[in-house]
Amino acid sequence: MSSSTERRTDGRGRTTGSVLSGLAVALGCVLFLGGFVWAALIYRPYTVPTDSMTPTIAVGARVLAEKVDGSEIRRGDIVVFKDSAWGDLPMVKRVVGVGGDKIACCTKQGRLTINGTPVEEPYLQGSGPASPIGFKAKVPTGQLFLLGDHRSDSMDSRVHLTDGDHGSVPRSAVNARVDARAWPLGSVGVVQRPAAFSALPGGTSQPGPVRPITLAVVAGAVLILVGAAYGPLARRKARKGA
Repeated sequence: MSSSTERRTDGRGRTTGSVLSGLAVALGCVLFLGGFVWAALIYRPYTVPTDSMTPTIAVGARVLAEKVDGSEIRRGDIVVFKDSAWGDLPMVKRVVGVGGDKIACCTKQGRLTINGTPVEEPYLQGSGPASPIGFKAKVPTGQLFLLGDHRSDSMDSRVHLTDGDHGSVPRSAVNARVDARAWPLGSVGVVQRPAAFSALPGGTSQPGPVRPITLAVVAGAVLILVGAAYGPLARRKARKGA
């Protein structure tokens, strides 16, 4: 026997279940497509061509980077930038210093220091010192000092220390800030802001809406699948009850 919910109709021969399933599919489409549109307006996909950011971002990985103004960048952010002194292609590195900072490496414990304060960097590749070579630099106003997470295999600000800006790049060179890893599937996830930088003046940046966008897309997909499955399940149940 059919349930009371299945027997009720909306006056045009449609059961309550079919109406609800249609609404679920419609809402699911809005959330699913809306999430992708939202993401397209805020994020840009990039492929990381080298292993200079491993283990945080593997070589060949696809990342989602939020389109932001360079003035919004804080220490600890991973940014996509392009500077003619570094080459013709966009590069991905981590910001460890901003204008006015004195960056040095390494302490006896092998740590990087910012204005004399040692910084814990759990995201680094390997267990060695924060840099295989020692260095010091003062970051000019309006500039950013950038390092890779794989310090022994990264062409970063250390290579450009003799440049006029002590290896730094202007904030205006930043195109976007990396918020999440999108590929490969096993590494998908939000890129966390390092806790060590939050205690420094200026703190860390806030991630963009990657979590609510992901939630909208996933919820939309679930609603579409559930709504679409109602019809076949209802017909199957009706045949069994016949």
